[in-house]
Amino acid sequence: MKKLENKVAVVTGSGRGIGRDIALLMAKEGAKVVVNDLGGGSDGNGNDTKVADEVVQEIRELGGEAVANYDSVSEYESATKIVETALTEFGRIDIVVNNAGILRDRMLFKMSEEEWDAVIAVHLKGSFNMTRAAAPYFKEQKSGRFINFTSTSGLIGNVGQANYAAAKLGIAGLNRITALDMARYNVTANAVAPFAWSRLIGSIPTETDDQKARVDKLKQLSPAHIAPLVAFLSSDEAADVSGQIFGVRGKEIMVFSQPRPVRSVYNAEGWSIDSLSSIKGSLQSSFTPLEVSADVFPYEPLV
Repeated sequence: MKKLENKVAVVTGSGRGIGRDIALLMAKEGAKVVVNDLGGGSDGNGNDTKVADEVVQEIRELGGEAVANYDSVSEYESATKIVETALTEFGRIDIVVNNAGILRDRMLFKMSEEEWDAVIAVHLKGSFNMTRAAAPYFKEQKSGRFINFTSTSGLIGNVGQANYAAAKLGIAGLNRITALDMARYNVTANAVAPFAWSRLIGSIPTETDDQKARVDKLKQLSPAHIAPLVAFLSSDEAADVSGQIFGVRGKEIMVFSQPRPVRSVYNAEGWSIDSLSSIKGSLQSSFTPLEVSADVFPYEPLV
């Protein structure tokens, strides 16, 4: 039996790249899929319905069931319509994959309010909108899967992505609380940090040798590497996996640590600026280095 037989999945941003591969694999595994994509550019501008339509057609040609939806996740009412599409067309909803995203990269001291707001609206608010719209149905049926997309830009850091990193780290927090709030209803929430070449990654600057080397590595990573983990986390076999953050880098799958205290100091008399200055070294050995994602993953992708 296929792993997602009789399941209904909504995959946002599934007209291209990672989302497309997820939608295709889920359909192959028996899921009925709502292919949601506004059809905009990597910056979120524009609208092209054929982007979602083509994936739906591809799924149908493979013998699967799918329907297109062109609403934006950034608006709460639109997100509700996406969920309603699953209910209207297929009678239920079992899986929500929050994959939709845009980029507006800029150094912090040059970033506009609009560039900040646009990225937060699609990634963080969009993930909340979709989660909030589907959660009551998951709660009522006492089952469901949320798969949220985070990024090492937020978990570790990357230059020029304050908006994107803030949204993606926020999604990690949203994922954790969703897992806690929904646990009693047999609903899971997990996050995935993907390493893959896509149109969003294609907008990374390549002005320096280091940037060019980073992009050359990313070009080796196919969106198809991400889909199997997402499909597994959506299946009944992953019922005991929740609140986790996974990474996929080529054929390598990892689980990320989550923030916990690593060292503490105590002063019975309370702390002053002077006393804190004197013990700074005691904590400093446990400080997190000021690194970017490429520093933490300097080795060649395992493909």
